[in-house]
Amino acid sequence: MRLPSGWTTLLILLIHGGSEACTVKKLGSNSGRFANATLVRLAEFLSAGYKKGVRPVKDWRTSTIVSIDLMVYSILNVDEKNQVLTTYVWYRQSWTDEFLVWDPEDFDEVKQISIPTANVWVPDILINEFVDVGKSPDIPYVYVTHEGLVQNYKPIQVVTACTLNIYNFPFDVQKCSLTFQSWLHTIDDINITLMRSPEKLRDDKSVFMNQGEWELLHILSNYKIFSVDNDDYYAEMKFHVVIRRRPLFYTVNLLLPSVFLMVMDIVGFYLPPDSGERVSFKITLLLGYSVFLIIVSDTLPATAIGTPLIGVYFVVCMALLVISLTETVLIVRLVHKQDLQPPVPHWVKYLVLERAPVLFCIHKKHRFCSRLSTHASDLEHYKENNYGTAQCSHHHTCDIGQRLSQQDRDSGMLGLRLPPPRDNTPPVMDNILQEVTAIRHFLEKRDRCREIAKEWLQVGYILDVLLFRVYLVAVVAYSITLGTLWSVWQVA
Repeated sequence: MRLPSGWTTLLILLIHGGSEACTVKKLGSNSGRFANATLVRLAEFLSAGYKKGVRPVKDWRTSTIVSIDLMVYSILNVDEKNQVLTTYVWYRQSWTDEFLVWDPEDFDEVKQISIPTANVWVPDILINEFVDVGKSPDIPYVYVTHEGLVQNYKPIQVVTACTLNIYNFPFDVQKCSLTFQSWLHTIDDINITLMRSPEKLRDDKSVFMNQGEWELLHILSNYKIFSVDNDDYYAEMKFHVVIRRRPLFYTVNLLLPSVFLMVMDIVGFYLPPDSGERVSFKITLLLGYSVFLIIVSDTLPATAIGTPLIGVYFVVCMALLVISLTETVLIVRLVHKQDLQPPVPHWVKYLVLERAPVLFCIHKKHRFCSRLSTHASDLEHYKENNYGTAQCSHHHTCDIGQRLSQQDRDSGMLGLRLPPPRDNTPPVMDNILQEVTAIRHFLEKRDRCREIAKEWLQVGYILDVLLFRVYLVAVVAYSITLGTLWSVWQVA
């Protein structure tokens, strides 16, 4: 039976309206415990026919803009050897899903709802610097507003590669990057923007735990569009996390002990140069510093591409202690009493005893030398301490009185302008003349030994003062240079 065209149209409208009425009735036909559950009805309404595998836009030419935000909560670990930074951040991202829109009046003025993340489309935005999967808590839900705005907030433990420069340790400032980028979608499909302004992001430290070794300075952001093959373009948002190490622990446990040992090394120069105690003191300091370096070796960061300046500082301090010990050994050897010690060369007398005291304002120890030459008790004192003069009376070179030959007696008598012995000279007088000659030779050789010893002692004293001043200037200049560098790094 053929119906008129008007009746056919009316029948089609009735059938279509009936099917819609059945659909609405089916969506709202909850019974039992979900009869008045608005959120259940809303969840069923949003999930009906939703395709989470398709980018949620009605016009495929429209790009999905993903807004992201980053807040650093804590710096967990900085591994200088492996160049890895471990941080705990609060990551936020939001985008508009055109298929998750509803009218709040139809659902008891509900304007937002939390739904499982697995049921909605999520952009594939990753961090390029990821090197390991951190122990991040799983947040299975996202918030969706009635306008289709999806908010995905979650904490992440980020283990990323970072170029760490440890040259300024422990006053170093590190700058690590976290680059967020869609791994597959081009800028025509997914674009990235900031959720907040760069100024607010830079100075936001509201959630940062500020009690650890590292201090958060600021977070910089940089948006960039790049292409791999000059065909497809991708959007990326790079966050630069700038952190600074707190140096108090390392200053107290590394720098101050080293400074104290170097100060004691300088004080050790005030021990007398002709005293063996200075050598023992310097050796003790050197051994103590060696033990100190063994202890702190595990504290210093180690990398294959560089050494921190503080490590160079410790090595230089060790070298200065070795130089100080070497100088002390040479000076003690120079002023030490020797029986066969040759006279001081004339050029040494001119440079050290005459020119050096004038140029460097070094006072000679006149009183010390006068005591050596006038008091016999002082001579015995320096003999006991093995310094000052030569033991001429205890060795074969000066013991003349016991080994005089007949030729010495003859030359001695000629030196005294005594007449040659005659046959009628009494034996007693002959013996007296021989003894006087022996005593004269002994006294002359002893005086020569004492004068040589005094000159070498004076040379050693002047050289000791001169080398001490050079050593002190080197240590002070080195300390001022390092202190200035570390102060600048700390303030920067």
